[in-house]
Amino acid sequence: MPNTVRVKICGLTRPEDVAAVAAAGAEYAGFNFFPKSPRAVDLEQARALALACPVGVAKVALVVNPDDAMLDALVAAVPVDMIQLHGSEPPDRVAELKARHGLPVMKVVGVADASDIAQIDAYTPVADQILVDAKPPKDAVLPGGNGLTFDWRLVAGRRWPLPWMLAGGLTPENVAEAVARTGARQVDVASGVESAPGLKDAALIAAFCAAARG
Repeated sequence: MPNTVRVKICGLTRPEDVAAVAAAGAEYAGFNFFPKSPRAVDLEQARALALACPVGVAKVALVVNPDDAMLDALVAAVPVDMIQLHGSEPPDRVAELKARHGLPVMKVVGVADASDIAQIDAYTPVADQILVDAKPPKDAVLPGGNGLTFDWRLVAGRRWPLPWMLAGGLTPENVAEAVARTGARQVDVASGVESAPGLKDAALIAAFCAAARG
């Protein structure tokens, strides 16, 4: 059986990052619109990067508790294929934004213990995909991209009625183990393929994609 693990590289900020994602064969390119992130891009930057993405790479907009005006402006300016909700958006807001923009929505659920896994069920009727990430510390500035893992046993062998993606502290060194332990068919990385915060490394991107696919 061929290995069909799909890879998302999140937080691209430069044209060479897009080129590296394309060269490595990643399936998703993520653009971060959270202003406090070292990976944040504005609409003009994101538009140029999205237009540089080759056909077949899904362009994902990471937003945190966006209001309608912000997301309207984003979708009008940047040709994205999917919205990633990385805040505390409740299920009805997920459904509302999906209907408003006609784009698939990936909802992020932060996990620290088994009780967090139970929250996923509330989103499966309204989201198109679930991203299972490590829950940030209480004092964290960023909702994700903190380089933290969680106990992979919490999701080992889990199945939901929609595609899900594993995130949280993944690197070229540990992603093969993460896939083996969890059965994840999709993985997401931001800080794990950087030489400095917000600065992607093409060699690490290539190594991550190769390791993820075994």
